[in-house]
Amino acid sequence: MKHTLSVLVEDEAGVLTRIAGLFARRGFNIESLAVGPAEQVGISRITMVVTGDDRVIEQLTKQLYKLINVLKVQDITTIPCVERELMLLKVNATASNRSEVVELSQIFRARVVDVAEDSLTLEVVGDPGKIVAIVQVLNKFGIREIARTGKVALTRESGVNTEFLKSLEAKV
Repeated sequence: MKHTLSVLVEDEAGVLTRIAGLFARRGFNIESLAVGPAEQVGISRITMVVTGDDRVIEQLTKQLYKLINVLKVQDITTIPCVERELMLLKVNATASNRSEVVELSQIFRARVVDVAEDSLTLEVVGDPGKIVAIVQVLNKFGIREIARTGKVALTRESGVNTEFLKSLEAKV
């Protein structure tokens, strides 16, 4: 199962290297990684997606807490969260199919950020499911390049679980 971990660390040189080393020594792959300044000066938030069962994630959490500069580790997989990812997508778009590519990209609220004679570069922001969906839809035109950030996530203060709400809407 994929787990999303939110890790607060002191913003010092080598912290990310130590965390990556911990995962590498134990043979775990980090599927997604996003790092940036947090709400407090001198603190960074690392959001990572890793695969493992609950026992493995619990063990990794304990190991992370042993590292210098790690302040807080939280498995936010089952907690209601706001999750976003950014993707730049370069897709083939000739004169004959350009309008269809633009029309489909608008459905996903993607923005055209570069236009070339035979391609378009799109900026897509959304939850990871949206990112996967637009790639599947535009794949028929030919994807030239993709650059994706890792998932970033914050827990919902409201506690509203949008996945639960989506499942209710699907039943209606």
